[in-house]
Amino acid sequence: MARMHARRKGKSSSNRPLKYENPEWVQQSPKEIEEIIVKKAQEGVPSAEIGLILRDQYGVPDVKLATKKSITQIMKENGVEIKLPEDFSNLIRKAVNLTSHMKDNRKDIHNRRSLQLIEAKIRRLEKYYKSRNVIPQDWKYSIKTAELELSR
Repeated sequence: MARMHARRKGKSSSNRPLKYENPEWVQQSPKEIEEIIVKKAQEGVPSAEIGLILRDQYGVPDVKLATKKSITQIMKENGVEIKLPEDFSNLIRKAVNLTSHMKDNRKDIHNRRSLQLIEAKIRRLEKYYKSRNVIPQDWKYSIKTAELELSR
């Protein structure tokens, strides 16, 4: 399958090994892992970064195998929920940065095109997340609302 905005196929990504149970060398119990996740989430660390911290510093290869729940499920259960999904907020941050770049460099047509592509992705994700009731139905993307969301 071809990529969305480039006319090339790209390399296939690696797959995780097929494992169905937590390795025996993991030292933390599921309760300890959940406590670490809640603590890091309260500090404002995104869920993807929490997974990297657990892998690199605590030796937990897969949170889902260890706790039978994903990181976002654990965050929701403990009331530490993020306002916007992580991929959505990363795209919005990228669009805000490009918009401020475009204010200084008005003739940068290549980045104007990339801003259009990023905003198209944001609108597609917005439609998807509204259908899944992840974001409010009245939420509408614009640069001003994006800057407000990032400033919170």
